[in-house]
Amino acid sequence: MASSGYLQAVVILLAVQLLCLGAADAEQETGTVIPAESRPCVDCHAFEFMQRALQDLKKTAFNLDARTETLVLRAERRALCDCMPTDSLR
Repeated sequence: MASSGYLQAVVILLAVQLLCLGAADAEQETGTVIPAESRPCVDCHAFEFMQRALQDLKKTAFNLDARTETLVLRAERRALCDCMPTDSLR
């Protein structure tokens, strides 16, 4: 289904985020430490952006999944209606 593609995108985004966080930790250990007060909070903004993106993807995947389920049920009902008289469906 289409929602599996969005799930794969979410997993890829999480993997990229983990790689970036791991690289940032490695850089801090080998270099000199800059006090937190003097450096911008780029990691915080990137993390917030990724959280919003993931929430949007989850919402989109849920909406697509619900829409797909509705369309499948509608198609099944139409197929059922073609086989049976409409009086027996009520």
